[in-house]
Amino acid sequence: MSAAPFPHSPLYLFEKFEAGVIHLNAQRHVVGLNDFARRILPIDTMKPFDRFVLDFHPERSRPKVNFLIDQASTCPVAQNVPMTMIINIPEQILLIKVTRLTDMAQQLSGFVLVFYDVTAIVSTQETEPEPANSRRLLRLPVAVDNRVSFLDVNTVCAIESDGHYCRVLTMEGWHFCNLSIGDLQDRLDPEVFMRVHRRYLVNVGAIDCLQRDGAKTLLQFHHHPEILVPVSRVIASRLKKQLGLG
Repeated sequence: MSAAPFPHSPLYLFEKFEAGVIHLNAQRHVVGLNDFARRILPIDTMKPFDRFVLDFHPERSRPKVNFLIDQASTCPVAQNVPMTMIINIPEQILLIKVTRLTDMAQQLSGFVLVFYDVTAIVSTQETEPEPANSRRLLRLPVAVDNRVSFLDVNTVCAIESDGHYCRVLTMEGWHFCNLSIGDLQDRLDPEVFMRVHRRYLVNVGAIDCLQRDGAKTLLQFHHHPEILVPVSRVIASRLKKQLGLG
């Protein structure tokens, strides 16, 4: 008899999750859903069948979902590993995997989109929720070798905006995250993480050194003295106070 998965292991958690499955045709229109997707999606108001899949995603998530399907559509059949992405929607964080379908002639015939609600893995409910911040992230979902890993937020030094996505700096280096810097700022503890620049969010506890370069204020972090993060002038005085310098 095989051993049961450890109660807090990723295997155990995913065994407890139901998967939402959406079938798209080659034109990316919805042609089918499984029972779980029907239960959690507002089918009566969405009326999704024979409609373009991007119509049902928030505006800020559409470029990510479109990119995900584009990538899946170009994967060679011999290496058709499902593409994976994390998106943030109100009150939920979804892990989405997409793979393409081909017919007997190996021509594209459609896509299967599978989603999991991973909110319980990466966040916690606040005792007194605020409208925009009702769930704080405890882990950050990042892409590693076509897999999704979850980083403890306490290991994060800084987060850099990269278009619709982010790069997350830890002791090991940079990691790619599908969420935007705005999404992360809304979900991370503001007592720990501060938006010091339009492109950067930093873990104040990870700051090793604050230095001046003329009129510029720059930050260095433990384990990464070569990386300098700029601080905007309007934020500099507030950051200094939080660091006990003013």
